Amino acid sequence: MSFESFGDFLAMGKHGLFVWTAYGICFTVLAINVASPLLARRRYLQQEARRLRRESNT
Repeated sequence: MSFESFGDFLAMGKHGLFVWTAYGICFTVLAINVASPLLARRRYLQQEARRLRRESNT
């Protein structure tokens, strides 16, 4: 597919809003799928560190 200008590329033949919204949703879901396990792991390690400190003090 060939476009006359960058503006035509962004408009995608009047389907640009749908196309770019779909790309945005896709990248958002991918980012959440990457970040969620990393944040959960960090939270788990912090909880375990607190638990070990609590147990070592008793």
